[in-house]
Amino acid sequence: MTHQTKAELSRLLKDVQEKTGTEVRLMPRGGEETRFTLSYCGEAAEAYLDGTGEGAAAKAKLVAYLVSNADARDVLPDKAEYLKNILLGEGSGWYIYRFLTKFNLSDGACFAVELLVPKRIEEALAHIESCLQEASDMAVRMDDTHLVVVKFMDADETPLEFGHFLSQSLYEELGVKASIGIGCEMKSFVEIASSYRQASTAVRVSALFASESKVHTYREYLLVKMLEDLPKDRLKEYMEQFYVESADEVFEDKDMMETAERFLENSLNISETSRDLFMHRNTLMYRLDKIERITGLNIRKFSDAVTFRVITILYKLLNP
Repeated sequence: MTHQTKAELSRLLKDVQEKTGTEVRLMPRGGEETRFTLSYCGEAAEAYLDGTGEGAAAKAKLVAYLVSNADARDVLPDKAEYLKNILLGEGSGWYIYRFLTKFNLSDGACFAVELLVPKRIEEALAHIESCLQEASDMAVRMDDTHLVVVKFMDADETPLEFGHFLSQSLYEELGVKASIGIGCEMKSFVEIASSYRQASTAVRVSALFASESKVHTYREYLLVKMLEDLPKDRLKEYMEQFYVESADEVFEDKDMMETAERFLENSLNISETSRDLFMHRNTLMYRLDKIERITGLNIRKFSDAVTFRVITILYKLLNP
């Protein structure tokens, strides 16, 4: 029996013990015990349980039956692998319920946070785990650059506040600048995969817009996601309706777009934007005036700012 198959069988036997109360070992312990054979994945393994006689024989027969008829997909992985499967949407409600009961977790309102960590990911994971104060909160590494935190709702802290806490803590302790996406709050852990998809979308789309901020919520990019889900032909049609002849001059100018994006992020506040960009107020006004001359949109006005945002989204989706 291969090492991997044996490890799967060991986890399955732990699951059987939880269900039946019968402890089965793959190595003898000595003393009075019953030896029997298990068949798993086409291979045989010797197994042992305490006691002898008819009662022990009946338990051995039951365990052998459960193991031989077990679906490999029902084998319980370790906690990290189990949580990854749930976040990726692999598993029914019963699978999730077993996870909660196996690890003694309480269900409740929760949300997912994805972190794009460019370096020191193992240290970042360990640090985040040390910061989680509630027993139900969890963190898991998804791949070489992404971590996910499952956070149950806390009346004293909003999801956005929690995201900023993670961002600041990672930077101060490890010098890591993580890009963070926050999914919507879900009423139950059963729905956490949806929140994870939203958090992942927030991270991906924030990179598309080269946002200065490192923490974003899915709700910020709901319009982007709605447009992204449309067929390309429909996006082109909308772009033609909105398009201004020389708008490419703005979209392809890095400084101009950075100015516009920061202005929109700062809720059309000129003073705050000039401080953030270390730019003289007159220089900022000149750039905003130039955008208006080229596009015909005065983004100091809310309605024109919304239109400019839609055009920008369409342009980036069509020119990734």
